[in-house]
Amino acid sequence: MDRKIGIIASDIELKDSIIELFPEEVASGEIIIDILDPLMIEEQGKALESKGAKAIIARSGGYRHTVGKVSIPVIHLKITTMDIVQAIKRADKYKKDIVLLISDLEYFNCDEWQNLVQKDILVERFHSASEIEIKVSKYMDRYDKVTIVGGGIPCSYARKLGMSSVSIGASKESINEGIAYARELIDNLQEQKYRNEVLGTVLDGVHDAVIAIDNGGKIIIFNERAKELLRYNLKQINNKKVTEVLPELGFMLEVLKNKTNRYNEIRKLKNIIVTANTSILVVEGQVNGVICSFQDITKLQNLEKKIRYELNKKGLVAKYRFQDIIAEDPVMKDVISKAVKTGFTDFTVMIYGESGTGKEMVAQSIHNISSRSSEPFVAVNCAAISESLLESELFGYEEGAFTGARKGGKPGLFELAHGGTIFLDEINSMSLNLQAKLLRVLEEKEVMRIGSDYVIPLDVRVIAAANEELKQKVQAGSFRSDLFYRISILELKIPPLRERKKDIVPLFTHYLEELSQTSESVELQKEVEKKIVNYNWPGNVRELKNMVQRYMLFKEISIDDSELIKKDAAFIEEGYNLSQGKVIDLKEINKLVENKVIEMLASNGMSKSEIAKQLGISRTALWKKGK
Repeated sequence: MDRKIGIIASDIELKDSIIELFPEEVASGEIIIDILDPLMIEEQGKALESKGAKAIIARSGGYRHTVGKVSIPVIHLKITTMDIVQAIKRADKYKKDIVLLISDLEYFNCDEWQNLVQKDILVERFHSASEIEIKVSKYMDRYDKVTIVGGGIPCSYARKLGMSSVSIGASKESINEGIAYARELIDNLQEQKYRNEVLGTVLDGVHDAVIAIDNGGKIIIFNERAKELLRYNLKQINNKKVTEVLPELGFMLEVLKNKTNRYNEIRKLKNIIVTANTSILVVEGQVNGVICSFQDITKLQNLEKKIRYELNKKGLVAKYRFQDIIAEDPVMKDVISKAVKTGFTDFTVMIYGESGTGKEMVAQSIHNISSRSSEPFVAVNCAAISESLLESELFGYEEGAFTGARKGGKPGLFELAHGGTIFLDEINSMSLNLQAKLLRVLEEKEVMRIGSDYVIPLDVRVIAAANEELKQKVQAGSFRSDLFYRISILELKIPPLRERKKDIVPLFTHYLEELSQTSESVELQKEVEKKIVNYNWPGNVRELKNMVQRYMLFKEISIDDSELIKKDAAFIEEGYNLSQGKVIDLKEINKLVENKVIEMLASNGMSKSEIAKQLGISRTALWKKGK
């Protein structure tokens, strides 16, 4: 730490005393000594400051003409009573009248020391250096009869006029005390400067604009963010009343008056809308001002929008949880129960279900209940992207890998999902070529970008989904058997809506309440319930939500009763069409009818045991009929 001290010595004797006490510090330049020059007294302090002094010690006139002229502390090396008494005792050897010429800063009462001095002393006091020469000149006609006792400047004038003089020295105790105080002051100032630098850096580094006022309403803190928002700088407004330069911040004075903090207030400052937090500043139990921090709401909204856009664009957010899934039907409850158990593992999962049954909703719920819930969830629809593009999306590419490749390359979705989960929807649409590459990624747990010559290790859980049985595609040769067995470690089958009829009404009322934005429960008419329960729902939950929107608009369900009857009797027409143009096989027709009846009973929520009992046959016989 730089603790350089500058000293303006009143005379050579004081300089010698300082050198005697602090020889090493003077030699190393830690203490710089300059002898007082009456002609340069105004500039001596500035000269010491330019030499690197962090504080200046001076006496009487030197102190008075230096303080306020420099930006560093100036310490008054006081002339003590004992210093004066000792100087008077030394002057007594001249056997002349003694004139004590001291600054009005010094205290000395002759009457208190009369017994010790045993001599009349004339005391002359001066306020400025310009008065000293006048005071000394008063005794020119008695130059050989008086002795001037004073500091460096009075003694120098006395010598010019041929008068005897005695300089008031400084005791070792005074010098030591002055140096010690100067060092302590420098250390405190350095510490304070450090704290202010830290505070300034923190305040300028935060995203909030920060303004503080003292008890008088004057601005004492104004950080860089506030400068940007309000287009002022600290020099323009520092120590000015907040109501003069920023009348919009007058509410800070209200907080100061009421001593009540205010949080998350929406306010208009100039041309911007901000959210402000205003608090009183309390030091040792006393209110010393108010601090206000605020942010531009427009920028906050834009930032939030950008973050949401980026996350949703990349598919890194899993927003659904199991509690978001409506499952009243026992069939669906069983699926959810299995899915929850699946979520607590880290195995690959294969989800089957028709379009619109909520496969991705279940996949997101599995991710959110797993140990990877705080990591990315990346979803990709394999059917929605062409084969050539899908490869680069999944595995990424290096710069220059192909025409149009982004500069710097691009990470693939597997890389983005590192540590989390990747959801491969409609994996059944993936080509055999891509299936082989996907299998290698799953087996080796590493990926190689297109155009790269190095592999990137991965830690990703895979959840796949398909809207058709992969076993049939394996048998048909359109899906690799090795990939099938790799991703089918755990399987979940989400039933279509027609097979979970007890969920239809709860789902319908849920979407009705959600779209109408009401907290009141909705009751459907029995006629509406009957229609939606008996409908086949080929589009599943997605179609149901669309129908809710139409129902809200037109207050009717666009399903004919005749259409419902057709769906119940469709198996007769289907059986006839199958046999049209052929010899009719009664056994085949009977089997078709039996299968349709079993399907209808199952679609009404009956279990296999209940169906067998209803038909008057055993479960084994029922199983054989299903073959």
